[in-house]
Amino acid sequence: MGAGAPRQVMEPVLRQLDTSLVGVPAAYIEEEIEEVAAAEQVVTPWEVSAPDGVIDYDKLVDQFGCQRIDAAIVDRIAHLTLCPAHRFLRRGIFFAHRDLNRILDLYEAGEKFYLYTGRGPSSESLHLGHLIPFMFTKYLQDAFKVPLVIQLTDDEKFLWKNLTIAKCKRLARENAKDIIACGFDVERTFIFTDLNYVGGAFYENMLEVAKRVTYNNLRGILGITPEDHIGKVSFPPVQAAPSFPSSFPHLFPGNEQLRCLIPCAIDQDPYFRMTRDVAPKIGFQKPSLIESRFFPALQGESTKMSASDPNSAIYVTDSPKQIKAKVNKYAFSGGQASVELHRKIGANLDVDVPIKYLNFFLEDDDELDYIKKEYKEGSMLTGEVKQRLIAVLSELVARHQRARAQVTEEMVDAFMAVRPLPNMFG
Repeated sequence: MGAGAPRQVMEPVLRQLDTSLVGVPAAYIEEEIEEVAAAEQVVTPWEVSAPDGVIDYDKLVDQFGCQRIDAAIVDRIAHLTLCPAHRFLRRGIFFAHRDLNRILDLYEAGEKFYLYTGRGPSSESLHLGHLIPFMFTKYLQDAFKVPLVIQLTDDEKFLWKNLTIAKCKRLARENAKDIIACGFDVERTFIFTDLNYVGGAFYENMLEVAKRVTYNNLRGILGITPEDHIGKVSFPPVQAAPSFPSSFPHLFPGNEQLRCLIPCAIDQDPYFRMTRDVAPKIGFQKPSLIESRFFPALQGESTKMSASDPNSAIYVTDSPKQIKAKVNKYAFSGGQASVELHRKIGANLDVDVPIKYLNFFLEDDDELDYIKKEYKEGSMLTGEVKQRLIAVLSELVARHQRARAQVTEEMVDAFMAVRPLPNMFG
């Protein structure tokens, strides 16, 4: 396993080992650690794995120390914003948080906050899973009427991927077009790439963070190992800095205590546990988080979506024909092996990918409940569920493609311009 194994793996391993094994050869103890660790799930920004391929989110909440989003929080958001709660909230897709109630308390008292999210631009095209945080962040921006900063970590992708700096910078602009196509308000949104923006006050905050995080901290929180290149050690402060308003003096001058809310997938939580630990030490507020489940590959939760396997995901560049073919051929079904058996015992919704995708993208709660009921009871067949999913995804992707086609280079420049946003709280 090595000295850099993540704390969330090592602690349960050590608890399960017999601590009285004095004099036992080290090789034997290491083998025991490996066997116990194999039964543990690992969730870091760079690795997500579980023994059976299915993440135990309850266990993850306990391990990370975040809190569940309950019905009271969902209702409160709807009440405060006078907007219906987003389906990602209603259905528990964004399911965990850190200090979200504090943000809501301040908002109710008349104080504002800003949003921060990001994207690591490593591919020409986004898949639907990449859209999830941006779809939800747009809802938050519209509902709360607050500003947003979007970080494109082109530097990170240079460090982690076999890409040139020039390609990382180009991919960042291409990905920015897909992000803009989600409908963000240019008067409330600042998009930046690290390779273009980092410096000045932003870099000063990076240094403040870096000085207060030890190598052992990174080993414990992020699973950094001695074999990792030093870029992995130097990058975490870059992702931390946008959590602090003073990193953006053109946006928030004199407002260094403005609160920040970060929508993200839960694998990014380790970065922000580090950030929240450091924030009070350098005189800033801790950022709040609202965190989502993972979006499954077409082949099921035990399979990872991969750019090297275009059939593992639906991409925003896919044609209706490609979407239909992928869903029909690759979307893992919880239906039974024969029509007769399916009519008798119904579908297993827990493993059915078309149902999972409809849970993400079908807006109508009543229709979703009807499909689940009929499918589970065997009245509806897999082919019918897949047909409905194909229609939903085809419409979503076509709408995105139309919006993306309208995004010009000048629009990208406008979102990325370092400028004040006078109407960002208006």
